[in-house]
Amino acid sequence: MIFFSAIIYGQDEALFDKGVAAYNDGKYSEAIGFYEDVIKSGVHSEAVYFNLGNCYYKLNQTAPSIYYYEKALLMDPDDVEIKNNLAFAKQMTLDAIEEMPKTGLARFSKNISNAMSYEQWGMGSIVFIFLAVFSFILYYFLSYSNYKRVALIGSMASVLLGLFFFAFAYSGQQSYSSDQPAIVFAEEITVRSEPNRRSEPVFELHEGTKVQVLDQLEDWQKIQLVNGQEGWLPGSEIRLLKDF
Repeated sequence: MIFFSAIIYGQDEALFDKGVAAYNDGKYSEAIGFYEDVIKSGVHSEAVYFNLGNCYYKLNQTAPSIYYYEKALLMDPDDVEIKNNLAFAKQMTLDAIEEMPKTGLARFSKNISNAMSYEQWGMGSIVFIFLAVFSFILYYFLSYSNYKRVALIGSMASVLLGLFFFAFAYSGQQSYSSDQPAIVFAEEITVRSEPNRRSEPVFELHEGTKVQVLDQLEDWQKIQLVNGQEGWLPGSEIRLLKDF
């Protein structure tokens, strides 16, 4: 199995290198083919998505470039180069949508939550619970009252910190599960009030705009913009970012 995996990894690396060479030669469509072959083999990395975004950006294709930059950013949210290129790609979009302002408490809570991934918050919670148990065992076996007091306080503090970390782990996991971002691929699409073409038009969207998918009914998706506007559009006109 290890030998087979090494062969597969070598093939993917060779395809990636061919994509880089084609990109450097200005053969962007050819490079896209190599990178897509890497993805088809089951490999998902920010490097592949980032390079795909670069290729589509060079070809002036707004929606695919933003789509792949956003996918790369999902895998590496702190990468400055991805953020910069995504900002350049967004300048090609037609929709200027301002995000709804958040309260100071909401921003503060989000900043703390984003300090670590929900997996890291969860691991921290486990560590503090183990520390709480260990401190309580020390409290039970120590003979000096001062040491017992310190062990008891340490145990109680560890329990509180464990619960604090667990709360952010649970909140982060719930937020990640409910977060379903997508990119509009249609050049222009009418968002409607109900999931059918006879319903009232609500607003227009253009390619490259990022939306949040809230619900689905047959072939229709209910979406929400960062400014809070909601509506329905055909699911075939958008592509979900979390499809890996």
